[in-house]
Amino acid sequence: MLGPHMPELSGLQLLVEVGESGSLSQAGRLLGVSQQAVSARMRSLERQVGAELIIRSQRGSTLTSTGRVVSEWAAAVLAAAERMDAGITSIRSESQRQLNVAASLTIAEYLLPRWLVTLRERQEAAAESTTTVGLVATNSDTVIELVRSADAAVGFIETSVIPAGLKCQIIGYDTLQVAVAPDHVWATRLVPVTAAELARTRLVTREQGSGTRQTFEKILTESGVDRLAPPRVELSSSAAVRTAIIAGTAPGVLSSLAIADDLALGRLVAVPAVGITLRRPLSAVWRSGATPPPGPAEELVTIAMAH
Repeated sequence: MLGPHMPELSGLQLLVEVGESGSLSQAGRLLGVSQQAVSARMRSLERQVGAELIIRSQRGSTLTSTGRVVSEWAAAVLAAAERMDAGITSIRSESQRQLNVAASLTIAEYLLPRWLVTLRERQEAAAESTTTVGLVATNSDTVIELVRSADAAVGFIETSVIPAGLKCQIIGYDTLQVAVAPDHVWATRLVPVTAAELARTRLVTREQGSGTRQTFEKILTESGVDRLAPPRVELSSSAAVRTAIIAGTAPGVLSSLAIADDLALGRLVAVPAVGITLRRPLSAVWRSGATPPPGPAEELVTIAMAH
C-alpha cells in the first residue's frame, strides 16, 4: 500500500522537466501548465517530500541534491506509468473493436438489429472506430450463463426471473399474446380466455429455459393455478412456434413483436385473456459494477433503454 507521501505523477513530471530544462516556466510550457499552477504544484511536491527540491535564481531553476535523487526515482516511476498507459490504451482499443453480446431470441430478432444500427451511427458521427459485434442468439438461460462465464460482455434477456450473481437493468417491457390459427375454436369465441383455461390447455411452447415460457408459466402460477398441462409440443424458436400455431397444432403464447405481421395478414388470430397481465420485462445483464462495462457495451445498453 502506498503511503501518504507518494506524490502525484503530475508533480513528478514537473520535477523531471525542471531538471532537464533548468526553468520552471519552460517546464510549465512543455506540460501545458500555467506559471501559477507550476509554482503551486512544486510547493505541494516539496511539502510531500519534506525537503527543498529546487533552487530558484535569476538565471533559472536547478535541482538540489535531494531534488536530483527524487528526479531519478521519478523518471523510473514515469517510465513505468507510460508503459501502463500504453497497455491500457491497447486494452481500450481492443474493447472498442470487439463486443460480444448474447441475446434471447425475440430481442435478437426484433429489437437488437435496430440498436446495433444506432450504435454504429453514433460511432461514425463521433469519428470513432466502429465496433465489431459478435452475437449469440439463444434462450434466456443460456444468455445468463454466457455472461456469467465472460463469453459475453452484456446479455439481453426476456425472463422476469432475475438471475442471481449478475447485475440487471430493465430496459423496457414486452407484451405476450395468446394466438391461434383462424380455424381454431378459440378464434371466434366471444369471451376472453381465462388463466385456468390456459393452464389446462396443451399449448405449443418454447423449450425450457426460454424467457417467453418462463414468464408465461410464472404469470399463470402467480394467478393461483395449481397445475399446468404439459405442452402439446416444445420448439426451440419463435418462428417454429408460429409455424406450429398457424398449422393448427394448438394455441400458443408468443411476444406480440413476433406475431404482429401474422396478425395483420390474418394468418393468426389474437385471443384476449382475462384475469392475468401478459407483460414481461426486458433486461440487460452483466457481470459486475453499477453500470455495464464501459465503452460499446454501456453505450448499447443506453441505446436499448432509449428505444
